[in-house]
Amino acid sequence: MASKKQLKVTLKRSVIAVNPKHKECVRGLGLRRIRHSVIIMDTPSNRGMINKVAYLLSVEDV
Repeated sequence: MASKKQLKVTLKRSVIAVNPKHKECVRGLGLRRIRHSVIIMDTPSNRGMINKVAYLLSVEDV
């Protein structure tokens, strides 16, 4: 069975003075502080959150 694609997401900028809904997206992705990275599954819901706050993040394929 083929495994799902994964993404490594890193928070590059602070969430201070950012739209509250964007802060919630960052927290929903599991990111806590600047330079914190998490590996998440590449799903449509995660992609939507990444696209909404792309100006704060760095995304790589794993």
